Amino acid sequence: MTPTNLRDKLVFITGASSGIGQATARAFAAEGARLLLCARRVERLKELEAALKKSILSIHVHSIQLDVGDRAAVDATLDSLPDEWKPIDILVNNAGLSRGLDKLQEGLIKDWEEMLDTNVKGLLYVTRKVVPGMIERKRGHIVNIGSIAGHEVYPKGNVYCASKHAVDAITKGLRLDVVDTPLRVTTIDPGLVETEFSEVRFHGDTARASAVYKGFEPLQASDIAETILWCATRPAHVQIAEIIIFPTSQASATTVHRA
Repeated sequence: MTPTNLRDKLVFITGASSGIGQATARAFAAEGARLLLCARRVERLKELEAALKKSILSIHVHSIQLDVGDRAAVDATLDSLPDEWKPIDILVNNAGLSRGLDKLQEGLIKDWEEMLDTNVKGLLYVTRKVVPGMIERKRGHIVNIGSIAGHEVYPKGNVYCASKHAVDAITKGLRLDVVDTPLRVTTIDPGLVETEFSEVRFHGDTARASAVYKGFEPLQASDIAETILWCATRPAHVQIAEIIIFPTSQASATTVHRA
C-alpha cells in the first residue's frame, strides 16, 4: 500500500495559533504540505509562520485572522482567498475550547455560547464552506478534533460534553453524506493533552490549570499532531474513521492514575 504523499497538498488548519493546531502545522510543514492557517490571535499566527519559514526555507504558508464562530466572516474570508489557496485538500477542524467547569444550574450562559459557537457552529460553518469544493475536485480529507468528552459525560462537563458529542454526530453524519465520493472523514478524540486548554477553561487561572496535569504524564500536542498526520497519509482507499487517544495513565474521562 502506497502512503499518501503530502508534498504540495493544501492543508487548512483552524485554531492554529497554539496547542494541537500549532503542532499540526509543524508536522504537516515537515512533510512539504502548503499551509493555510487561521486563528483569532493573528499575531501568534505570524510568529508561527515566521518560525516555519526560517526552519523550512521552501515552505508555503498563508495565515488569516478568523473567528470560525462568525459565519459572515468565514464566508467572506474564504471567498476572498487568493485562487491558489482555495483548493483545500485536507481540512483540520481544530478550533475549539472549553469554558468553565460548573453544574448546569450554576453555569455562565456566556461560556455556553462561546463553546457552542466555536466547537459546533464554527466547525459547521467551515466544513460547509470547504466540502463542496472537495467534492467538485474529487479529493479531500476532513479531520475533526473531538474529545473523550464526545463519548463520555463527566460531572460539571455538561455543555462542553454536549458540544463534543455534537462533533461526533456531525462527523458520522458527514461520513454518511460523502460515502459516494472519494472524500475521507476522520475524528481524533483525545483524553488529557497538556496545552492551554485548561487555562482557557478556568479563565486564566494558571494554578488551577496546571493541577489538571500533575501526578502523571499527559499527552502533548505533538502526539495528537502525529496521529493526525498518520491518518492523512494512509493510502487513498483507507479511511481512519475514529481514534480515541489517551495518555497511558488515563482509562476514561474521569479515571486517571496520579502518582
